[in-house]
Amino acid sequence: MQRMIFVNLPVRDLARATSFYQSMGFTKNDQFSNDDAACMALSETIIVMLHTPEHFMRFSPKPIADSSKVCEVLLCVSEESRAAVDGFVDKAISAGGVVDPCPRQDYGFMYGRSFEDPDGHIWEVMWMDPAAVERGCAENAAMAEAETA
Repeated sequence: MQRMIFVNLPVRDLARATSFYQSMGFTKNDQFSNDDAACMALSETIIVMLHTPEHFMRFSPKPIADSSKVCEVLLCVSEESRAAVDGFVDKAISAGGVVDPCPRQDYGFMYGRSFEDPDGHIWEVMWMDPAAVERGCAENAAMAEAETA
């Protein structure tokens, strides 16, 4: 079985948040949505559950952070290319999100941007060159082997 991640986010206006995420390319799953929550799929393994504050409090004993004022979490998704990173962030701009609240990252082998949804939740979108990842893994393995020798 492939692991899945379910990200649960409290939102002030469920209809507005649902519309924003649909504009971003998320698919609403009506089977798990109602007047209190919306199930939004980014992929088969990444699901975002949007909850009204009252509904969210059924699952957490802690107060809800005001994500427009404090950072409770940074969410990060990967993309297949630099252009796809820009394309995903462009969707956020078109949907009314705040673009690049975090500094852009461009290291040649890694590229990242960010956006805020209407409730202030920050999403990072990253691309890493697969060849650089392979080289890095090989270099780390070689260093670990040298340390144990």
